[in-house]
Amino acid sequence: MILITGASGTNGREIVKLLTQQGLPVRVLLKDPAKAAGLDGVEVVLGDFDDPSSLEKALTGVEKALLLPPFHPKIVEYQTNFINAAKKVGTSYIVKFSAFGADPNSPIILGRWHGEGEKLLAESGIPFTNLQPNGFMQNLFTSASTIVGQGVFYQPAADALISHVDARDIAVVAAKVLTESGHEGKSYVITGPEALSFYQIAEKLSAVLGKPITYVPVTGEDFKQSLLGFGQPEWAIDALNELFDIYRLGYAATVTDVIQTVGQKSPNTFDQFIRDYTSSFVE
Repeated sequence: MILITGASGTNGREIVKLLTQQGLPVRVLLKDPAKAAGLDGVEVVLGDFDDPSSLEKALTGVEKALLLPPFHPKIVEYQTNFINAAKKVGTSYIVKFSAFGADPNSPIILGRWHGEGEKLLAESGIPFTNLQPNGFMQNLFTSASTIVGQGVFYQPAADALISHVDARDIAVVAAKVLTESGHEGKSYVITGPEALSFYQIAEKLSAVLGKPITYVPVTGEDFKQSLLGFGQPEWAIDALNELFDIYRLGYAATVTDVIQTVGQKSPNTFDQFIRDYTSSFVE
């Protein structure tokens, strides 16, 4: 039995889809049963990262687990609860869905949170693999409304180069490490095949959509005020702004071959991503 956490999110759903297509027994941990919609062919267990007893219940009988913790200020505590529960019930392998640049000494809070989780997992004695993906191509969906309505999108990235990765490719790598041996103790930095600026992404959008799309760089403060207006919590916006700070310094331009070597496929390009999801960016 394989347990998947974060199964209702962008990455979790893709991972569940691949595993169930292979006919593997999959259990998903959900806090809200309504989020089980579309997760076919799985066993649903209700639980909460805040409730260690529910995690123990969900992990009972589970050989392998994907730890995809929620984006939350208590993420280190949540990872601690999950790892302790897995150790208590005897789960034999954990794949941690981490982040690009994860390190307990990272200059940004997202990197520290995930770095602490990786450290906890390494110290637990449970065999593990860390997945460290760069920014997701699917994050562009958050700009879909302005792309459709105004032909423009805004990011506080200046002209930074970022090797965005398709969540579908991340899922391929995750499914491989969850179903094959030989990945224990390794950390895989997962990127797309090329580092692009948002100016270049705007050009690609224009070419595929057949109309001019413009990228407008904004300041971190403008970005913050905009998201506050949409009701986003300040801690989350500040964490994202830190991420864009290191993007602008060039730290996210690295390109790796993990999708090719571990996933055993060619990584999807941003052009392919736009073609596959054109309907999301047109009226």
